[in-house]
Amino acid sequence: MIFLVGNRSSYVIVTYSKNVFVPLTRTCRNKCWYCGFRRDKVDIMQREEVEKLFSMVKDAKEALFTFGEKPDVYEGFRKILKLMGYESFIDYVVEMNRIAIKHGLLPHTNAGVLDREELMKLKPVNASLGLMLEQAVELECHSESPGKKPEKRIKTIKEAGKLCIPFTTGILVGIGEKEYDRAYSLEVIADLHDEFGHIQEVIIQNFKPKKGTKMENWKEPSLEEMLKVVKLAREILPDDIAIQIPPNLVEDVYPFLKAGANDLGGISEVTPDYINPEAPWPSIESLKKKLGQEFVLRERLPVYPKFVKLKLYGSALNELIEVYSDENGYARSRSVQALRESI
Repeated sequence: MIFLVGNRSSYVIVTYSKNVFVPLTRTCRNKCWYCGFRRDKVDIMQREEVEKLFSMVKDAKEALFTFGEKPDVYEGFRKILKLMGYESFIDYVVEMNRIAIKHGLLPHTNAGVLDREELMKLKPVNASLGLMLEQAVELECHSESPGKKPEKRIKTIKEAGKLCIPFTTGILVGIGEKEYDRAYSLEVIADLHDEFGHIQEVIIQNFKPKKGTKMENWKEPSLEEMLKVVKLAREILPDDIAIQIPPNLVEDVYPFLKAGANDLGGISEVTPDYINPEAPWPSIESLKKKLGQEFVLRERLPVYPKFVKLKLYGSALNELIEVYSDENGYARSRSVQALRESI
């Protein structure tokens, strides 16, 4: 988005969100060859652990829920859920979303492949939902991952569109796809948005090899390759879809902003990037110094300004979003504590 201010030259707003990363479980039905997050051991965060994490938050407005896909396919996981008093994993996630809201946080949940009923359960208690498409073609690295079938992920994104849920998706670059696969994947996302208008951002994420995985010696995409994909995304995707580049996975965000990216995703004050723990978050101040004169950093909520204005977020978040958002749909500049005290 380009704005004019008085006699100043035009500048581009670059957005980001302050969040807390909540890894509810590392148990996952998928066995992606590049993933360092998944664990064979069954695990799940207890309510007390989740609340303790939220109590550490000072200035974040978003609770980013990320975890393994459909962990309750495993009998051991189902037993733990029942002992905790939950009939399904989605019921547990919904309860954790509600706890986040009580702590003044806006949930954004990445739950993997979901059906319509599951999406409807999550919708009221989430600002937005997300699912990485990764690639819209079948790849060898997903041969042990039933949830990475492109048609299943596309169906979830489509169902979210039918339900008018603000949605985040993206592609993972460098996992065995060809250049034309990347273009095709972006075209699929563009077509879904043209039909439903619900996609708020597309993440262009570079593959990073993880020790102990089948792809630990795989070559990661070069800077030139990643810049080319960002430029391609800007050409293919509609203008109202933001293009996100993860700031902890690249050395310098500036060339990516020049190439067409305009969002830096979520940055946490208290938690690491559990998917890429070797890559620490940059500070907001360090990012500001890299922007140059033509870019201005602006905090957003996990639901984008366009959807804030349309009130297309979960109904349980009405009060919080009204307090946290300004007249343009961005996050207010006042401290979270001051904003919460005004509720």
